[in-house]
Amino acid sequence: MSGSTTPTVTADSPVAEEFKSKVGNDAIRIQNSSISNEISNAFKNEKEKKEHVASRHSDSKNETGQDSYEFVEWDEGEAAKYVNNHSYIHIIPKTCLYSLPRSPCNFSTFKKWTIVLIVGQGALCATVCSSIIAMTYEAVELEFGISPQVATLGVTLFIFGLGLGPLFLGPLSEFYGRAPIYIWSYFFFVLFNIPVALAKNVETWLIGRFLSGFSGAAFLSVAGGSVSDLFRGPKLSLPMSVFSACPFLGPVVGPIIGGFINQHVSWRWTWYVQIIWTAVELALLIFFVPETYSPVLLKRKAQRLRKETGNERLRAPLELDERTILQATLFSCTVPFQLVAAEPMALVLNIWTSLLLGILYMFFSAFPIVFTAHGFNLEQKGLTFIGIGVGIIIATAVNPLFSHQVARRAERRNAELPPAERTPPPPEDHLLKGLYGAVICPLALFWFAFTTYPSVHWVVPIIASVPFGFGMVLAYSSTFTFLVDAYRPYAASALAANSFMRSALAGAFPLFTVQMYHSLGTQWASALCAFLLLAIAPFPDAPQKASKFNSIKGTNSY
Repeated sequence: MSGSTTPTVTADSPVAEEFKSKVGNDAIRIQNSSISNEISNAFKNEKEKKEHVASRHSDSKNETGQDSYEFVEWDEGEAAKYVNNHSYIHIIPKTCLYSLPRSPCNFSTFKKWTIVLIVGQGALCATVCSSIIAMTYEAVELEFGISPQVATLGVTLFIFGLGLGPLFLGPLSEFYGRAPIYIWSYFFFVLFNIPVALAKNVETWLIGRFLSGFSGAAFLSVAGGSVSDLFRGPKLSLPMSVFSACPFLGPVVGPIIGGFINQHVSWRWTWYVQIIWTAVELALLIFFVPETYSPVLLKRKAQRLRKETGNERLRAPLELDERTILQATLFSCTVPFQLVAAEPMALVLNIWTSLLLGILYMFFSAFPIVFTAHGFNLEQKGLTFIGIGVGIIIATAVNPLFSHQVARRAERRNAELPPAERTPPPPEDHLLKGLYGAVICPLALFWFAFTTYPSVHWVVPIIASVPFGFGMVLAYSSTFTFLVDAYRPYAASALAANSFMRSALAGAFPLFTVQMYHSLGTQWASALCAFLLLAIAPFPDAPQKASKFNSIKGTNSY
C-alpha cells in the first residue's frame, strides 16, 4: 500500500457508495491528505454543493446522535486499495451545523444583534480615526513645521493601512477564526495610536498613523464574515445594512468630533479620546463577542471529542491543512486578487464602490474649502458633515423595505414549487437597492456642485449631501451583501479585495483634492466627480445582466 499510487476517492466511487449504505448518509465527501493543502480550491470548485445538500436536511436527526460534522479514519485493511493511511472521510450528517443549538445561526436574536452592534462599533471607531485627523491639520502643521500636503499624508497612510490590513487579516480569519483577529488587531490598534498622540516629530506621527490603520483594518473585512455567520438568506440584508453603515458613518462622525475637540483643546486630545474609545471597544470584544466561524468551531469540537473519547482519529477539516502560518498567510493573500481576476462582477462592483469612497474622503478636504467662503470656524466646518450622516442613517432605517422587496421576489419565484425545492434569493437580487444608489449619488453631487457659490445659502449644499449619503449606503450595503452571499465561504476574502481597492482610491483622492478645487473651482471640481459616477452608474446592474445571460446558456457564475 505504501509504495503504490492510490486513486483519488470521490463521493461517487464504489467505496463511498458502500460506506453511505452502511451509515445511511446521503451527503459525503472524502478528502485525501495529499490534497489537504488545496482545501480552499475544492470548496471553490464545488460551489458549496455539499453544504447546501446538508442544509436541505437540517430538520432531520443524525442516526448516530451526533450533533456536528465528524471525520472518521478508514480502517487500514478495508480501505487500503482506495486511500492511504492518512486519509479521512468527511461525513456531513443530515443534521447540518446551522441547525445545532450552539451554532451561531441559532444564537438568540438579542445575542446576534449584540455581536453585530459591537463589531459595527469597531468599524465605526476605526473609520472615525481615519477622518478625525482632518480637524488637526492646522495645529499639526504649526507644531511640526510641515506643509498641508505632508499633513494630508496622515489620512492617506492610515487609509493605505486600512487597505493592506484585510489582505492579511481577512484570509487569516478564515484559517484561525474571527475572534482572535478582532482581539489582537484591536489591541495593536490601541497600542499604535499612542505614538500618534505623543509624537514629537512628523516621522513618528506618520508611522503611527499607518500602523494604526493596518491594525484597525479587521473590521472592514472580517466583520462582514461575522455577520454572514449569524444570519442567512433574507435575514442577512438588515444586519448587513447596519454593519455597512458603520464604516461610512465613521468618516462623517470623525470631523464632527474632531471639530469640537480641536476648537477648544490641544490636537493631542483628539488621540487621547480615540485611545479611550478603542480600549472600551477592546473590552467589549473580549467579553461579548464569541467565535462564530464554523470551521474553527468544528476544530474545537474535534479537539474536545479527542480528549473525551481518546480517539485520535477524529479530525476537523481545518486540521487537515498542514501549512505553516507563513505559508498560509502568503497563500491567503493571493485569494482576494484571484477572486477579482476571475470574477468580473466582483471587479466592476469594487471599482464602483472605490470611486464612491474616494469622493467621500475627498470631501474632508473639499468641505473646508467650500465653507471657509461662508466664514465658518473649525467647529462649524466639522458640523457641515451632518448632512451626509443624516443620509446614511435614513438609508439604514429604510433598508427593511428593500429586504421585503427581495423576499417578495423570492416568494414569487418559489410560489409554484414544493417546499423541498424552494431556493433562497440569488445574490444579484441584493443589488436592486444599489441601482437606486447608482442614480442618486451623481444627481446629489451635481446639486452640491452648483450650490457651492458663496452667494447661495450655506444650508443648501449641506442638504444636497443628504441624498449622497443615502445613495452611498445603498451602494455599499448592496455590494457587501452580494459579495458575502455570492462568494461563500470566501466572504472575508471578497470583502478584503473590495477594501483594498476602495482604500487605494480613498487614500489617493485627498492628495490632489486641494489642488483640483483651487484649479477648477468648487463647482467644476465637484461636477467632475459627478460625471465619473454617472459614467459607471450601470455597473451595479452588470450581475443582473450576467445572471440572465447565464440562465439562457444554462450556466451559473457563482
